[in-house]
Amino acid sequence: MSKQFDVLVIGGGPGGYVAAIRAAQLGFSAACCESNPYADPKGEPRLGGTCLNVGCIPSKALLHTSHLFEEAGHSFEAQGIKVGKATIDVPVMKGRKDTIVTQLTSGIKGLFKKNKVTMLNGHGSFVGKEGDLYKVKVGADEVLAKQVIIATGSKPRHLPNVPVDNKMVMDNEGALNQESVPKKLAIIGAGVIGLEMGSVWRRVGSEVTILEAMPDFLAFADQDIAKEALKLFTKQGLNIQTGVKIGDIKTTKKGVSIAYETKDGKAEKLDADRLIVSIGRIPNTDGLNGEAVGLKLTDRGMVEVDGHCKTNLPGVWAVGDVVRGPMLAHKAMEEGVMVAELMAGQAGHCNFDTIPGVIYTAPEIAWVGKSEQQLKADGVAYKVGKIPFMANGRALGMGEPSGFVKMLACAQTDRILGVHIIGANASELISEAVVAMEFGGASEDLARICHAHPTLSEAVHEAALACDKRPLHF
Repeated sequence: MSKQFDVLVIGGGPGGYVAAIRAAQLGFSAACCESNPYADPKGEPRLGGTCLNVGCIPSKALLHTSHLFEEAGHSFEAQGIKVGKATIDVPVMKGRKDTIVTQLTSGIKGLFKKNKVTMLNGHGSFVGKEGDLYKVKVGADEVLAKQVIIATGSKPRHLPNVPVDNKMVMDNEGALNQESVPKKLAIIGAGVIGLEMGSVWRRVGSEVTILEAMPDFLAFADQDIAKEALKLFTKQGLNIQTGVKIGDIKTTKKGVSIAYETKDGKAEKLDADRLIVSIGRIPNTDGLNGEAVGLKLTDRGMVEVDGHCKTNLPGVWAVGDVVRGPMLAHKAMEEGVMVAELMAGQAGHCNFDTIPGVIYTAPEIAWVGKSEQQLKADGVAYKVGKIPFMANGRALGMGEPSGFVKMLACAQTDRILGVHIIGANASELISEAVVAMEFGGASEDLARICHAHPTLSEAVHEAALACDKRPLHF
């Protein structure tokens, strides 16, 4: 007999496992199916998707280790700490990363057990319907479910005719698992993954060149932030070239050769030991067999959903990277919770206007809401409060004076429209702005809240004051 559940979640990434847990908390019999695309020493299915296995978590582990290494080699002496010449043991660095990943992926299994979510080993594929129930093949078994949540995530976009072996030519997975430091590293794509991986390997000794097709650096970010980031990353040693056209890419046993044209039309060739391709991600609907039930996809291959993640089929939902919007783990989680609560008749909610974005470079970059160029394009009258971390006592004490906080507020109502930060701990500081915006807060609201001294958060406070042209420390 087929197993039957109230809710079947296809995919165990951030959106999927969170949706399954929340559905179970709300009283549904919930199951989550996951195949095993990631290497596991025991051959068991690994939950957590791209984020936990080959994305957010392992990259942050490497970023932290490489940051400490760079501080030991370049920053300790200025603070009176003498440690001699630092060396990096890449296998140990990689092993620490793997331990963290295993700990967290195993932890999700524990959460499933705690919340009575049934774990199913296998790839979920629609078969059809049996009355009001959806029939889904999971491995060799068939499962019946009243409602289905598609959370199959995304996969790296590869260059045509450039095979990825994750040894010489790598995507995000290979970039995280290099066994040694390449002398010369080429990266195609100056987005989040390209900058983070470029930062990791530059810090531990690689000569890094990043080739970006877009004419502007970080075109999606506020341009004040983008200009500051380019200046700082260039000073650190990242060679970032924008507006390039990639030509032939040839690989040999010794390395990779990339032919390209500069934005000035000059033909160039870059020889490197290894190449990372980070040109974006595409929705993963392979093997889903949505046509068996009439599931509608967009022209970009995403599952088509409305503002509440409903598909064109009754009882079928989709969340995370496989649907519209930014491909972010925290966005997927919020959608997963929203869907589970809507299934239970609650007022599930996900405000897509207050989803923060972060790049975990050093300094970090974080933002929420509109950029200045977006407000100009929309014809919205706004005011700006901008405070450098150079004026912040905690930042100076930490030896992290680079960057600034920029707040944009409505010229008429003072409501906060966007906050953009480049600086130490920007990923944590942005949450204050998210909370304020979620509750419709004004810059005056943040300006009148007491912030602990000395803290980095005071820069956010000062930026709010600066919106009214009354900063106290700058």
